[in-house]
Amino acid sequence: MKQTFARGAIFRVALIGICAALIEAVKLALASIPNVEGVTLFCALFGYCFGWYGVLSTVVFVSIEPLIYGYNTWVLSYYLYWPLVAVVFLLLRKRGIKNRVLLTAVAVLLTVWFGVLTSLVDIWLFTGLRSGFWHRFAIYYWRGIWFYVVQIVCNAVVFPFLFRPLSNLLMGLSDQFLPKRKKSEKGLDKPDET
Repeated sequence: MKQTFARGAIFRVALIGICAALIEAVKLALASIPNVEGVTLFCALFGYCFGWYGVLSTVVFVSIEPLIYGYNTWVLSYYLYWPLVAVVFLLLRKRGIKNRVLLTAVAVLLTVWFGVLTSLVDIWLFTGLRSGFWHRFAIYYWRGIWFYVVQIVCNAVVFPFLFRPLSNLLMGLSDQFLPKRKKSEKGLDKPDET
């Protein structure tokens, strides 16, 4: 019994590390193309397929980022945003949502939120909440609008084609290697105690 538990724990720790490394690898692979990104897809996939382990992998990914790029205002935005993507897709899975159009729409809305969130955090940290905040926010957001549009289009194109086949692959791995869950707890990643 202890050996099975230890092996499961080792697998879960390895899973979190591998998922975080995959997110980082995808980000680095696409870094030369401005704002074309696969991080949203992989954070969503890992939250959807691996539940809370996927959420933890996004936290590990965000924790690695400042070690590579240094610290700035984006670190706060990343800690707020990337785990949120994984949690939202974990909840979609828990609700049994598999519709490709709906999953893509959620990814696109989250990508829109990313642009708004990063602009809000930057303006708030650089200038505070004094008068004219929303005016400064609008100018700042508008300056980056084309970068946000590229991110939105990227996810609107990538999600319908890649999310389902990759999630099917990862769900097979999840069912094969993660502890079996009770039917009422699918998506919560709690082992069956029977």
